[in-house]
Amino acid sequence: QVQLVESGGGLVQPGGSLRLSCAASGSIFSSNALGWYRQAPGKQRELVAAIRSGGSTIYADSVKGRFTISRDNAKNTVYLQMNSLKPEDTAVYYCNAGRFPAGCSGYGCYFPYDYWGQGTQVTVSS
Repeated sequence: QVQLVESGGGLVQPGGSLRLSCAASGSIFSSNALGWYRQAPGKQRELVAAIRSGGSTIYADSVKGRFTISRDNAKNTVYLQMNSLKPEDTAVYYCNAGRFPAGCSGYGCYFPYDYWGQGTQVTVSS
């Protein structure tokens, strides 16, 4: 069975909003930090946002003030609310569960035993 499943991606105009959801299995959700990463064509996968079970968060500088990560423990679901979307936000967005990437930013902020969803495409274009 798929352990992390993303949804909510799509095509939006610049300035628009999308809300991504990631449903995880209970054991994975409760035992790991959760995060969102994205990968644009020709680029490496980069950290967008992450959240610890205690609520601490990390955001990429490029999305601070526009994106919000949250989690619903009752639903075993993590969300990424994306507002004021820009064309440069276009990428495949991946849900992640694993170690909290404390002090990390940009590329490579994930760990060998992290769990991943299949990704959902977000396209921002007029």
